Amino acid sequence: MVKVISGGLYTTIQDLGRYGYRKYGVPLGGAMDSYSSRLANRLVGNNRTEAVMEITYIGPVLRFDIATEIAITGAGFSPTLNNIEIPLNTRIQIPEGSILKFGLPGYGQRAYLSVAGGFKTEYILGSYSYHRGITLKPSIDTGDQLSITTNTGRQSKVTASVKIHRSYFTSSVIEVFKGPEFNLLSELFQQQLLNSVGVILPESNRMAYLLSGYEMLSAKEIITAPVQPGTVQLMPSGRCAVLMRDAQTTGGYARVLQLTEKAINQLAQKRAGEEVQFKLL
Repeated sequence: MVKVISGGLYTTIQDLGRYGYRKYGVPLGGAMDSYSSRLANRLVGNNRTEAVMEITYIGPVLRFDIATEIAITGAGFSPTLNNIEIPLNTRIQIPEGSILKFGLPGYGQRAYLSVAGGFKTEYILGSYSYHRGITLKPSIDTGDQLSITTNTGRQSKVTASVKIHRSYFTSSVIEVFKGPEFNLLSELFQQQLLNSVGVILPESNRMAYLLSGYEMLSAKEIITAPVQPGTVQLMPSGRCAVLMRDAQTTGGYARVLQLTEKAINQLAQKRAGEEVQFKLL
């Protein structure tokens, strides 16, 4: 069992999402940075689909009431175990009774905590992922107790570790493909869309990242059509909405671009005020 002493800013349990339910209007959900989530699981020997803890900007304080193994990936937090700093992207042995804390991240904004065997929380529609209106809780709160698998005989003296290049978090380049309505833009608007620098707005969240900097552009609304994580919608106001993991399943704004999976993961690590620029593949 893991006791939540402090819940942090916005901490949730996520796996790789709810597949097969979008036809009913259920968002895919799952880890915003799926690469970091999968890596965290791999480091402790889990299946890549096991549930992990997604930590956003201000981390929680956790007490482990059983021994286990963990890994922390993603943003550049400075985690400590019993007040001693521990490395990221490394498998760590956790003795019973240990306290895990997180400092503010030096880069990125989302970290992923895996435990051996995965977190065993509420399982709905084939997923552990927290989502308001689907799971009982939208996020982790102080006082919560999270079930994990008892670590029997798994501990190893071997320490798995990987190195992640800092450019994964710092690069402003967001790789995209043309969206269904890209060719309905004039050639001038197409060039301006790709050459302009977008600024991430504070209203951005797990449903969509909002970008300013495209006010010179415009596109007519369309008949409601399917959208998915990574779809870039151009609003009549000139703002861009980049749909993220908790996005709706249909939309009526022009779908001008589509992010690659890598680009979705990288954008998920960007903070309000940071700049991005689309690069057409």
